[in-house]
Amino acid sequence: MSKYKLFFLLANKISHDKEHSLSRPIVNISTIGVALGITTILIAMAITNGYQTIIRDKVVGMSSHIRISNYDNNYSFDVTPLERDLFFLPDLLQNPDIEHIQFFATKAGIIKTDNQVEGVILKGIDSTFHWPHFQQNIIEGEKIKIESEKAGNDILISSRLSKKLHLTSGDKIRAYFVQNPLMQRSFTVSGIFETGLPEFDESFALVDLRHVQKLNQWDSSMVGGIEILIKNYNKIDEIGIFVNDYVGYHLKAETVKEIYSQLFEWIELLDTNVFVLMVIIILVCLITLISTFFIIVLEQTPTIGILKTLGLKNNGIISVFLIHASKILIKGLLIGNGISLILILLQYHFRLIKLDVTIYYIPYIPVELNITPILAVNFAILLICIMVLILPSYYIARKITLIKAIRFD
Repeated sequence: MSKYKLFFLLANKISHDKEHSLSRPIVNISTIGVALGITTILIAMAITNGYQTIIRDKVVGMSSHIRISNYDNNYSFDVTPLERDLFFLPDLLQNPDIEHIQFFATKAGIIKTDNQVEGVILKGIDSTFHWPHFQQNIIEGEKIKIESEKAGNDILISSRLSKKLHLTSGDKIRAYFVQNPLMQRSFTVSGIFETGLPEFDESFALVDLRHVQKLNQWDSSMVGGIEILIKNYNKIDEIGIFVNDYVGYHLKAETVKEIYSQLFEWIELLDTNVFVLMVIIILVCLITLISTFFIIVLEQTPTIGILKTLGLKNNGIISVFLIHASKILIKGLLIGNGISLILILLQYHFRLIKLDVTIYYIPYIPVELNITPILAVNFAILLICIMVLILPSYYIARKITLIKAIRFD
């Protein structure tokens, strides 16, 4: 029989020792503590990842990952136009990390109904607009139709604007634009969208790009900016630098993180909260396991004496008790993983826990399962706890001599 198999048999014998029942409830409490700890960590990670993904997708759906515009100090929505067919666009599309390029322009105006007046920012889009990112935000009606022959009169408005103006799909509205001369346009509400983000829902509406071009007195070759969608959000900073190097000194390329910096800084703070929570829970698990470990060793002191009498070295005794502690830890981790996965899947499929959308931007708690971080957290907790337990186990094995073990009662 190999020595490792012997260590496992001895650890298993200690685990099922019915003569010493003092440590059994302590072991159960320790197992429950580990299970609750890993459950809390995994649920916090799932909520954080889900929340960040949902908010990020909403922002990207309304804008993009990277925006190219003129390099000026004009921060209004009436911007200096740029050429639609820029020479570097084909080269950008050759980058395998860039998914799509689309064009837009904005115009500030006023929407008037029979009883209400509200400010609005028209975002003009054309057939290049990437609807899959935005489609999930449409809660009523349908997307605007972009016709090839002439500019359509459809308008897609936000739910907040629709409530303020008492509008539903199919209603007619008039929009006015303060310029010389005063301009007016009539639109038909094709649908209503809701991102949950005040930056967009307060005033934005989508229309055919050609309306904005005519209002700004541009020709069809001029646009307000170019939006770029990428395949992997984690590369956004790297690709942002790459695009910025291409556009030249008179244009600028800004990532969505730079444009909406306050929003993204806020959601990135959630990672810090999860990290702090993880550290606290790991410390609690360590304290619980060390306390349990000492109680088990104290209870099994005569057994240590017998093992030393039979010739088992200190390293062997350390291995036996570390295996026993590992079994407690792994059992707690398995229970915690099972509970957390069940709760996460229930929330993912049925959205049982709701949120106030006016505060949290989302009507329910979002969750996202990523296998790699889950495995990494489990492995890290297992490794940290075992490494920390090595020191007290080594100390105990050295301090409990054969004479002390025989005399212990």
